[in-house]
Amino acid sequence: MTANQRERRVRLGAGAGYSGDRIEPAVELAEHGQLDFLVFECLAERTIAIAQQAKRKDPQLGYDPLLEARMRAVLPVAARNGVRIISNMGAANPHAAARKTAQIAQSLGLGGLKIAAVSGDDVLDVVLQGQFRFEESGDDVAAYRERVVSANAYLGAAPIVAALDAGADIVLTGRVADPSLFTAPLIHAFGWRMDDWATLGQATVVGHLLECAGQITGGYFADPGYKDVPMLARLGFPIGEVTADGAVTITKVPHAGGRVSAATCKEQLIYEIHDPARYLQPDVTADFTQVEVAQEAVDRVRVTGGKGTARTETLKVSVAYADGYIGEGQISYGGPGAVARARLALDIVRERLALTGVAASELRFDLIGIDSLYGETAAAERSEPYEVRVRVAGRTATAEEALRIGNEVETLYTNGPAGGGGVAKSTREVLAVQSVLLPRGDVHPAFAFVEA
Repeated sequence: MTANQRERRVRLGAGAGYSGDRIEPAVELAEHGQLDFLVFECLAERTIAIAQQAKRKDPQLGYDPLLEARMRAVLPVAARNGVRIISNMGAANPHAAARKTAQIAQSLGLGGLKIAAVSGDDVLDVVLQGQFRFEESGDDVAAYRERVVSANAYLGAAPIVAALDAGADIVLTGRVADPSLFTAPLIHAFGWRMDDWATLGQATVVGHLLECAGQITGGYFADPGYKDVPMLARLGFPIGEVTADGAVTITKVPHAGGRVSAATCKEQLIYEIHDPARYLQPDVTADFTQVEVAQEAVDRVRVTGGKGTARTETLKVSVAYADGYIGEGQISYGGPGAVARARLALDIVRERLALTGVAASELRFDLIGIDSLYGETAAAERSEPYEVRVRVAGRTATAEEALRIGNEVETLYTNGPAGGGGVAKSTREVLAVQSVLLPRGDVHPAFAFVEA
């Protein structure tokens, strides 16, 4: 590592924490955050399966539906300020996402941007041709063959690093482990070795803290009167200021809403991890047990102490498959006796579904506001509300059967009990997700530059 690399501080901004996240905070970061890199984390396990379905209908689709809106908003500012962009908005179709981004850049008069697409996470053929069992259920994947929609491996940082090393201004990926989107620019900037396990463990801490964007600046943290957070309607997204040893200071743009505190950072640190001593990632087996969180100043928290050991020889693969349909219907009751009328409504629908022979493998009958989250025990300890919403939902094999569930709820309008209103009904296909472990040698990540 050169002297300049040792002295350098790299500023990473989190532009999104999920597919439908707000766009304005990302633009704010690109404009005022003095960033080196802006990272958009936009994929969930089910999101990519939905994207695969869109790609099957149209080979030019399959990327994040907000990609165009995000890029049109942020590209002019990012290009002006020299901010490089990394994102998994490529979803099921990184090359199409990169081509679309190139077209957007051209339409905005932003010539000369180098846009790379990372591929290799789509391992559907490998999974279907092999002998695999789901980690969760132990079932043979072959038994689900006709229902499998997608299989995507969690790639690590390496192909993103390679694209950045080759001069990419924008890197769009499919399924990449969330922290790897943030570790990649750090590896590129500081020249870290891909087997420097201790440093990569701390880098994973950095990525894990930043990956959910507004959660660490107080969004998911906020609880009025207990954990107050200012200006939530103008919540700012986080910045990670990282030094060559991987130590990070989490902060935000000063004028943005939200709060960065030791508490917000600690809550995010333990979010969605299994064993904190062995947090399995494609780049490293991270160890969070010695992490230290220290408040340095208002909205500045320093986080150090992440460690790591060698990465595993397998990669997690999310396999999505069609698992029937859900039909749902809702209706509200208010005023005196609302709960009694709502319970009668549930009894009526329960009997109607049996009388008409709706073929449901599972059914739920909920009173939202009373027992839908915590069951009857918690409901018995609370006073009766003045309004309540009935919800009936069921899983079926076909869309036609699912539709019948919502229809029976709708008929309560005129068939009793009294005073029902605000009916909503829906039918949707269920995409279930389980996992398999794939040897690294069966996954071949790569990147390519694209043009408009």
